[in-house]
Amino acid sequence: MKITKTPFGTTKNGETATLYTVTNNMGMKVSFTDYGANIVSIIVPDKEGEFEDIALGFKSIGGYEVNGPGFGSLIGRCANRIGGARFELNGKEYTLEKNEGKNNLHSGSPAYNKVMYETEIYEEEDMVSIEFSRLSPHMEQGFPGNLDLTVTYSLTENNELVIEYHAVSDMDTVVNMTNHSYFNLSGHNSGSILDHKVWIKANQFTPTSDDLIPTGEYRDVEGTPMDFRQLKRIGDNIDDDYEPLKQAGGYDHNYVLDISRDEVEKVAELVDESTGRVMEIFTDKPGMQFYTANMLTPVEDGKDGATYGKRTGVCFETQHFPNACNINTFPNSILKAGQEYEYVTIYKFTCR
Repeated sequence: MKITKTPFGTTKNGETATLYTVTNNMGMKVSFTDYGANIVSIIVPDKEGEFEDIALGFKSIGGYEVNGPGFGSLIGRCANRIGGARFELNGKEYTLEKNEGKNNLHSGSPAYNKVMYETEIYEEEDMVSIEFSRLSPHMEQGFPGNLDLTVTYSLTENNELVIEYHAVSDMDTVVNMTNHSYFNLSGHNSGSILDHKVWIKANQFTPTSDDLIPTGEYRDVEGTPMDFRQLKRIGDNIDDDYEPLKQAGGYDHNYVLDISRDEVEKVAELVDESTGRVMEIFTDKPGMQFYTANMLTPVEDGKDGATYGKRTGVCFETQHFPNACNINTFPNSILKAGQEYEYVTIYKFTCR
């Protein structure tokens, strides 16, 4: 295992960013930056032993300062959508930035993927970890409480990228952090992901209104295009005449994971038969947003001169359910003062 540090440019505010690259003895290599705690690249082998970067991203810090799609991003304080850009907590109403119509998406400004983080590095024989931390002050983005947060990325010798989330607030608040990496197992610059196959351990999903805010309903996937309980090609049903797919322009839905939540369990799998690459997803979070980049407008300053367009990547965002702070039938996304927010997500890479 080894780690290297290289300059990653200077932000428009004059902040110096660093790129941290961790390489294991299997040759897997993952790069992160302290600007936004973003994952910049994930380089893994295919069935022939050829290595390729399978994470969409930018070639320089300038791209991450804009980063509308959220490539590789840590998202918080509350990932996903909050209806009406408001919630009530302890009898008080809090209003948030309306950045998607009348609703709030991924909390607003300053976005967690566009601020600097303090960094600590931990090296062990079979794992290297990078911890990014900061204080999100009271009322930042409109949320109450000073939130001490850390996200720790670890690369293991088993080709696992482990993401550990930890946070503590001095007031009751809403917390729902996730990672918004876009994956393409054929290579980040290889085009459509519709031939990739997906398995998701979920019997239900949460349908939405036309503006993609969950209605509070739990709907069975049985007999619908949303059913991924058997490995299925993404493109098989993505354009079916089914209201949830038409609303989102494809898959952009929260799946109710069929897990105990007492431990980290396997919840999904992504397979690219052309390269043999497989990505397994493990978590102890209750939900996962499966997003097929339906709204990705052409991004022309990608790595290696790449242009990324609609459906060229796929996201697996482990999470609490969208709008959970306003829907009492959903698992609670309220973090009590002094309580620890602790969750784990693992992306494991193999070939078959």
